[in-house]
Amino acid sequence: MATIEMHDVPETNGPARKPSLPVKLAYSLGQAAQNGGFDAAIGFIFFYYSAVLGLAGSLVGAALAVSLAFDAVVDPLVGSWSDNIKSAMGRRLPLMLVAVPLVSISMGLLFSPPPGLGQIGLFGWLAVMSVAVRSFISLFNVPYIALGAEMTSDYTERTSVVVYRAFAGICSGVAVTAIGYSVFFANGGLQRPGGYPGFGWSVAALLFVCMAVCCLGVRRYAAALPQPEQMHGSILRRLPEELKEIFANRSFRLLFISAVVIFIAVGVNGSLNNHAFVFVWQMKSEKIQFIGYAYLIGILLGVFGAPLMQRLMEKKNVVIIGFVLLIANWLVLQGSMLTGGYFPLGDAALQPMQFNSFVAGIGTGFVQVAYPSMMADASDEHEYLFGRRREGLYFAGLGFAGKAATGLGVMVAGVALDLIGFPHNVPHGTGVVLPAAMQSRLVWIWGPVPAVIAIISLMILFSYSISRARHRVIAAALARGETMA
Repeated sequence: MATIEMHDVPETNGPARKPSLPVKLAYSLGQAAQNGGFDAAIGFIFFYYSAVLGLAGSLVGAALAVSLAFDAVVDPLVGSWSDNIKSAMGRRLPLMLVAVPLVSISMGLLFSPPPGLGQIGLFGWLAVMSVAVRSFISLFNVPYIALGAEMTSDYTERTSVVVYRAFAGICSGVAVTAIGYSVFFANGGLQRPGGYPGFGWSVAALLFVCMAVCCLGVRRYAAALPQPEQMHGSILRRLPEELKEIFANRSFRLLFISAVVIFIAVGVNGSLNNHAFVFVWQMKSEKIQFIGYAYLIGILLGVFGAPLMQRLMEKKNVVIIGFVLLIANWLVLQGSMLTGGYFPLGDAALQPMQFNSFVAGIGTGFVQVAYPSMMADASDEHEYLFGRRREGLYFAGLGFAGKAATGLGVMVAGVALDLIGFPHNVPHGTGVVLPAAMQSRLVWIWGPVPAVIAIISLMILFSYSISRARHRVIAAALARGETMA
């Protein structure tokens, strides 16, 4: 782990705080909790419980929807809580430290249901464990993302912090994908139940190391950051007013709603990736990982390209380009298959799918960098409008939008599987061929349906109006201590 020298402690009296390279590297590892844990695991979980353990798709979706309801409460509570903590470690780190072992344990248990459970037992286990994983990731991730916004007040440096964080998230996603497909699910193992518990506990160990190093590496920098005055009174009493306040900011509303909509699309598509690869394009489990690697390479290119794009255009336009690339990924090959055109199978499908996913990865990289940076700008606007900083609640909103909407997308995917009559008792092993009509219905809900949802998000985002020039005016006013409150 990188050591932190005295120059790594931020200046608290000026507007231009900038973390050093060791601090940014250590901080970035915390992104493994979301990318390596929840994001990388959710596709495996959906396939594991529905196609391997035989739990009805609607029950899988319903179990994950239970955790969505908890997220609606947990994320803003954690955001408000971390906004109002005062400690020797700063506002954010105490909650992050508590979450480290809890995230790891719940992640391992999510992949380790006791043998012999029926439909109700599996539903109960999945519901309880997914609630635990989501809640503990919120306990870590909400203050973690808010800390990233506080580490610097510079418009450009904020993007740099997000780039480091996104890159670490990509690396953790690669690690989880490699561990899964190369170690536990090789040679058709994706359809065998025995590999999933070992995979889950391996992911849990990886997350523990990354989160712990993050907390230790940023401890001095986080402790030296400004700690605004606490809001008095019970958190449950003041939270409604705090939520009313942040939703009064039009910029936050637009970002939040557009994020919810796009992540629903991502959830529907991502949940059905393995179903489509295995049962439509007839790909072997050990080959699927290379599609994931192409996607992650695309994200890497998008992450490092986003700062350059932001020098040439507004952050909103970078996100719009990212959305367009995602929509293309959900329409091109799927449309070709549905219209009876190009439809490669098995190994022949690998390179087209890799290219498709690579393009989607570039779009995702643009969104991963620009979206949080836009939310940080909106939190500055909030301080200017209302005289109070609400990073915790702002990024609780973004975190809730990501996790809860993705969960809603998973629920939609599960219900859709039942509506199209997808079999619950698919034989284990390779070579299973579904009827052509079933394959077409599966492709519709995997590609075109998410694309339509993403277009709605794109239309919402067009109205976002914080430009580089407006943020410059806001930052100058805050540096002078001026607000509209």
